[in-house]
Amino acid sequence: MNRNDALRAARLRKGWRTVEAAAAALQERGQQLLDDCQFTVSARTWRRWEGGRPGWPAEDTAIVLHDALARWPEDLGFTTPPGWIRPEHHQEDDVKRRAFVSVTAAALVAGPVAPQHVDPALIDYFQQQLEGHYRADMFLGPHDLIGTVSAQYQLIDKLIRSARGATRRSLLRVGAAYSALVGWLYQDAGDMDGAAFWRGVTQEIAMRSRDPHLIGYSLVNQAQVRTDLGDGHAVIDLCEAALDDTPRILPKVRIMAMQQKAHGASLTGDRSAVDYLLDQADGLLGRVDDDLPWGNACRRTPGYLEVQRATCYGRLGLGREADSLWSQVLTIVPETARRDRGVYLARHATAAAAAREPDHALVLARTAAEIAVETRSARMARELATLERAMRPWHDAPVGRDLAEVLAPVTERG
Repeated sequence: MNRNDALRAARLRKGWRTVEAAAAALQERGQQLLDDCQFTVSARTWRRWEGGRPGWPAEDTAIVLHDALARWPEDLGFTTPPGWIRPEHHQEDDVKRRAFVSVTAAALVAGPVAPQHVDPALIDYFQQQLEGHYRADMFLGPHDLIGTVSAQYQLIDKLIRSARGATRRSLLRVGAAYSALVGWLYQDAGDMDGAAFWRGVTQEIAMRSRDPHLIGYSLVNQAQVRTDLGDGHAVIDLCEAALDDTPRILPKVRIMAMQQKAHGASLTGDRSAVDYLLDQADGLLGRVDDDLPWGNACRRTPGYLEVQRATCYGRLGLGREADSLWSQVLTIVPETARRDRGVYLARHATAAAAAREPDHALVLARTAAEIAVETRSARMARELATLERAMRPWHDAPVGRDLAEVLAPVTERG
C-alpha cells in the first residue's frame, strides 16, 4: 500500500511514535503559534496525510507543520497545488542578494587603494597563519572561521595591489591558498553558491600567479564542488585538465587530481577506474617533498588514499568493502581531527547499513550526530541524510526508531 514515508520519517524524528501523538502535538503547537484555541488536527487527518493520497493542508496548517518539523508540505510528501507560494518566498530575493553581497565582500573590494610598502616578511606570516587555520578547521568546523579567513584574504588582496616583483608573485600564491580555504569552508557549511564563487576566485588568482602547481590545484578545487553536486563527468574533465600539465606539476598536485578524478569515476559507476587512479596516486605518495603550505591533506590525513577509496566504494554501493576499509581507517584517525572523524563515521555507518548491519550503523551514527551538532558541518549532515535513506528498510524496527531519535538534533539544527 502506498504511504507518505517523508511525513512519517519526520514524525519519527520528532519522537512522535504514533499518529495520535503526532496529531495531539501538532494541535498544541498550532494553538500556541497561531494563538487560536480552535486550531485542531485529528489522528484521522494525520493518518490520511501519511497515506498514498495526503491531499494538501490549509495554509495555517502548512505554517504549523513547518514550525514543528522544519519542512514545508511539499518536502513532506504532500502534492503542491497550483498557485501555492511559501509564505517566506517574498523575502527570498532580498535574502539571496544580501547573502551574495556577504559572500563576495572580501573578494570584490573596489580599487584603487592607497599604495603602501609591503615587506617580504609578510609572506611567512600569512603562510604560518594558513597552517593554523587548517588545524583550527579540523577542530571548529566552517562557521567560526569563514569571517577570519576571508578577512585575511581581503588584506592579502589589498597588499597585492601595492607589492612588486617577487613579493607580489609570492602574495598571489598565498592568496590563492587562502581563497581556496574560504571556498572549502563555504562548501563544508553547505553553501554551494559561495563555494563555487570562491573556487572561481582561486582559479583567477592562480592564473594571475602563473604558477602551474596552483593552477592545477585550483582545477581540483573546482572539481571538489562538482563532486558534491554529483556531476561525475565534470569532475573527470576538470581533473584531466589539471593532469594535462603533468610534467610540470608537483607530485602532490598530481595525487590530488588523481584522487578527485577517482571520485568522478565513482559517480559514473566505474570501479576499475577508481582502483586504478588511487593505486597510481599511492605510488606517488613517497615523492611528496615540497614545502608549500597548501594542499597537504595527503601528508596530514592518516590513511588519506584509503579514505578516498572507502568513500568511492560507498558511493558505488560496495557496502562490505567500504565497511571493512572504514574500520581500518578509523583506527588511525586521531580524535583531534574531530570534524573529519565525524564525516568518516557517518560514511562508515552508511556502509554498515548497505552491508545489512543496522545495529552497527546505529552505534556509529550516535557519535557522528554528536559531532555534526557541535561543528554545524553541512557536509556531515548530508552524510547522515544519506545514512537515513540507507536505513529505510528498518524504519519500523526498533533500530530505525532509535536512529530517528539520534538524528533528530541534527535535523532540527539544520
